[in-house]
Amino acid sequence: MVGRARRAWVTLAALLCPQAAAADVDELLTALKRARMLAVRGQAEVTVNFPPRPEPSRRAAQLPAVPVLPGLLARNFSVVRGGTDTVAGRAATRYDLTPHNVGAGRWTLWVDLVWRLPLAFEERRPGGELARRATFLKVNAALAKVSRPVALPPAGLRAALLQALPGLRLPDGFTPVDVKKQGERWTVTLSDGINVLVLVTAPRGVQAAPGVTSRPVAGSFVWLVGNLPQEALDSALSGVHQVRPARLGTFLTAADSNP
Repeated sequence: MVGRARRAWVTLAALLCPQAAAADVDELLTALKRARMLAVRGQAEVTVNFPPRPEPSRRAAQLPAVPVLPGLLARNFSVVRGGTDTVAGRAATRYDLTPHNVGAGRWTLWVDLVWRLPLAFEERRPGGELARRATFLKVNAALAKVSRPVALPPAGLRAALLQALPGLRLPDGFTPVDVKKQGERWTVTLSDGINVLVLVTAPRGVQAAPGVTSRPVAGSFVWLVGNLPQEALDSALSGVHQVRPARLGTFLTAADSNP
């Protein structure tokens, strides 16, 4: 109940104060842009509940990279700056990210007030269950220099994907941003700015599991994996009636095209 009430407040705040919401988006994107050049190091705890794994928690020296695409995030999410929390002994601003697609994953990020860099994040399933959380427990005094460029989605990839898989229904807000090929398996990454879905065509199917759908199409199999309700994943593939992945070939790099 608390999670639902908080999401409702976030949505209401964005509707009532659009200028403030726009400023909050800009603040967060500025911090994430800074994180492409500088990073916090220390001791972090990372918990992954989706997809399930035998040992969901581990320790790390840094937060896992969050694959943010600024333009898509600003278009597909309402971002509201919350209060100030303490993370690893440091003051951090909380940002709540609510997707316009109500079935997509919801995110919260904590950004250091002084360094303007992420100290923690969490992703939740549409029903509110925790999918992933990463947070610093301790931080080093010095920041590290890094280089994390952002690749823009190739122009024309969406149209090519819809030609390769006629009948595909892309979930609201998601667009293809990358294509890879390994042997006979083609993998397309879909993003709404921060959530990621993986679309695969291959000679074989994949075992059914929460967050996974797979169906045979014309002698091949098409899978879709990600943090969406099962019915949304099933619906996305339900109309696919042909598999022509070669239509995506022009979007492969030389390294990807070699099995």
